[in-house]
Amino acid sequence: MLLFSNLSNLIMGSQSVIFNRRPVSNIMPPIENLIDLYLNYLITEKGLSQNTIESYHRDLVRFKAYLKSCKVDRMSAVDNTLILKYVIALRNDGLAPKSRARHLVSLRGFFRYLLNTKEIDSDPTRTIALPKTTLKLPDVLTVDEVQRLLNAPNFSRPAGMRNAAMLETIYAAGLRVSELIHLKMGNVNLEAGFVRVLGKGAKERIVPIGSHARDRIDQYASTARPLLLKSHVSEYLFVARAGKPMTRQGFWKLLKSYARSCGLIKEITPHSLRHSFASHLLEGGADLRSVQIMLGHTDISTTQIYTHVTQDHLIRIHRRYHPRG
Repeated sequence: MLLFSNLSNLIMGSQSVIFNRRPVSNIMPPIENLIDLYLNYLITEKGLSQNTIESYHRDLVRFKAYLKSCKVDRMSAVDNTLILKYVIALRNDGLAPKSRARHLVSLRGFFRYLLNTKEIDSDPTRTIALPKTTLKLPDVLTVDEVQRLLNAPNFSRPAGMRNAAMLETIYAAGLRVSELIHLKMGNVNLEAGFVRVLGKGAKERIVPIGSHARDRIDQYASTARPLLLKSHVSEYLFVARAGKPMTRQGFWKLLKSYARSCGLIKEITPHSLRHSFASHLLEGGADLRSVQIMLGHTDISTTQIYTHVTQDHLIRIHRRYHPRG
């Protein structure tokens, strides 16, 4: 059986491994082999993104270390009592309920896979409830704050024109930062006014962009992008060194710098602009289903968190303008 020594090898070699079902045997592969096979299954069969795969990998490696500390070397020996002890250990290590819930979700998927492939004959996570998490409302900028942020780049420089176009695009289309930095030239239709986005789980969606974003992208692509590329060739719209896309960390640093330069004191991340996109649409009267489609949410309950933000906005409006508010 092929054993991948690290996650990058797993991702690069995923095409050579086949997802097979086999009957339960007294000879069970080592736990690390089962983890590798599961991650390979998530790549080849589920099409999950590299970031998601890395998150599952970290969670399962931590669980494997816990099993080792308990002198458990077979997944068939894991029962719900051991899973509960692990969740308690995560709490004792200082993990918040949301983080513990994510770990348990990772384990649920892993054990379902082992059950389906007949590596085990029962799922020890089936009866264990997720830790309750408090609702955390997303950070949202006001329209004025977004405007200040979008005007922060230096438009006289090629890098500034690129950064301005990136800010306009992520806010105009409500993109995730990974979707923004990997946006390709062929996926942008300025004439029709939309971008084609490859989101989580390799799911494609088409999102409209407004005239401001179209103008910024057009200006950048026709003047600044060739200067940034120099002699290099790239399929990516927003290019950094040697025609490569900007990193997530690179864009995050730029955003923080622009937030400071325009006097914003809120904690701002790339996701703040995605949150603001959704909230501003709902405040303007957009229906929840349309916002769900544009965000690329599989489950509308994920989108519904923004209705709480909108309700807060309506309460403020009522208090400000109602004669007996």
